[in-house]
Order: sequence, then structure tokens, then C-alpha cells
Amino acid sequence: MNIKQAADMFELTVDTLRYYERVGVIPPVHRNSSGYRDYATGDLNWIYLAKNLRKAGLSVESLIEFATLAQLRETQNVEEAQKQVLRDQLKELDDKLAEMNQVRNLLVYKIETYDEHIAKFKTGKMNAENVEKLWERKHD
Repeated sequence: MNIKQAADMFELTVDTLRYYERVGVIPPVHRNSSGYRDYATGDLNWIYLAKNLRKAGLSVESLIEFATLAQLRETQNVEEAQKQVLRDQLKELDDKLAEMNQVRNLLVYKIETYDEHIAKFKTGKMNAENVEKLWERKHD
């Protein structure tokens, strides 16, 4: 598969794929006899992984470390280091998801109680002095 097809497949630009290869986010791609990149399934897997890990927040530097480790593949320590990069990213993603879930729950709560809250202000049952302390409410 050529670079344009690979870029289109993953909704990336050709420049992004060239950049990923140049800086080491993905391992070097085999070139055909004419010197053009010839993407194989393994290369496409790297692109897919890199794109999704970037969307999840993994830094370019961490992706480079991961790809570099994959090219060493000489010792068990390399494989464990590579798995640790993924574990660290999973932990970071889990933390982000928990935080986003808390914010989502707050938004759901605010939407569900909005009319009641506004009605209390309009009737004088609530004012700036006796308003709910959102940070003290029970989190779901």
C-alpha cells in the first residue's frame, strides 16, 4: 500500500505519516524498488496504534520510546519496558476517564436540578447566601 492509501485509510495526512516515520513514532517503512514507501500490515498496525495512543493522550516522546524499544527486541527487559509504557498510558487514561466521569455526573446533576434550582431563586427560597455548595454534594 502506498503512503496516500495508508494516510486515507486512517484519516491522517501524508505529512503526518512522513513525520511519524522521521521522528520514530513508527518504525521505518520498507521502500519498494522505486524508493516509494510500501506499507505492509505491520506498518499499518503501527499507524493505527500510534493514532489511537495519540488520541488517548500519549505524548510523541512516549510513542518514540515505545517504537524504539520495539526495534531493539533483543532482551526480555526491552519487552517489559515496552509493556510498561502501555501500562503507564492505561493508568493515565483511567485517571482521565474517572475525572471526566465526575464532571459528566456533575453536568447530569445540574441539568436534572436546573428547573428546580431556578424556581427556588425566583420564589426567594434560595439566594446567593444560601445556595448549594456543589463541591460538598455526594459524587456518584
